[in-house]
Amino acid sequence: MTTTEVAADEPATTEAAAAAATTAAAAAAAAARTEAAAAEIAVIGGTGLYSFLPDATDVTVTTPYGEPSDPIAVGTLDGRRVAFLARHGRDHRFPAHRVNYRANLWALRGLGVRQVIAPAAVGSLRADLGPGTFLLPNQLVDRTSGRVGTFYDDGAVHVSFADPYCPAGRMSVLKAGAGLGLDVVDGGTMVVVPGPRFSTRAESRYFAAQGWSVVNMTGHPEAALARELALCYTPIALVTDYDAGLHGEATVTQADVLEVFAHSVDVLRELVRRALAALPRARVCACPAALDGMKLPFVLP
Repeated sequence: MTTTEVAADEPATTEAAAAAATTAAAAAAAAARTEAAAAEIAVIGGTGLYSFLPDATDVTVTTPYGEPSDPIAVGTLDGRRVAFLARHGRDHRFPAHRVNYRANLWALRGLGVRQVIAPAAVGSLRADLGPGTFLLPNQLVDRTSGRVGTFYDDGAVHVSFADPYCPAGRMSVLKAGAGLGLDVVDGGTMVVVPGPRFSTRAESRYFAAQGWSVVNMTGHPEAALARELALCYTPIALVTDYDAGLHGEATVTQADVLEVFAHSVDVLRELVRRALAALPRARVCACPAALDGMKLPFVLP
């Protein structure tokens, strides 16, 4: 595996955008985006997916928001240029509340990525969603606190987030699941909690009483930041456990989560691979227009 260094463009003010585009720094950044580093689609994932891409090049990207969680592996899969980013780092050094979500999404866009698939482990809040179930959420509830959830601290940039996930990406995952003979549950609400601890029984029962489907620690602000960069973002939820209080007196343990994930990871890898291949080459959804008509405080990479 080889390594490439890339500098993602620094945000520039809209007024200075034309001048910035001709600066030596911008030219150097553009030159650094070699063919080997460019990617059109990305996977943000974790355990079991680190070797997802064969013959990948590790690309070290610097961003104005700090370093991404890990060097980004870039390679070719089924004729598509794909980037893989280990959300927690390949040694899992960043728990969910310490992941640099802004740097991760900015770096991927800087490499040319416009569509993201994001598999993650989740806990079930419904009796009919047992461990090993694959679910494709269509809604999100944010119960986190203290996380930086926007790129836009200046100006009035209010993106629509009524439907947080890309409809074209969701259709691609459903198509991939059908091709595998896999019953992917279509729809459900993912509630995102701060972590790193698991929920109390009272919290889990409250979440379930709201009609929410699964609970996760990384789904926000990742999805919202993707929308703020006009990226297509599609989660794939793998149920690893019943949340505490939902299945008798059982509790949730890290060991149980990892065991179920390990049993399902081969199927997850194939589902992700097929979903990537099914993604449209030309985006036909509304995601690219998320920022239309807005005055941005900087130029996107």
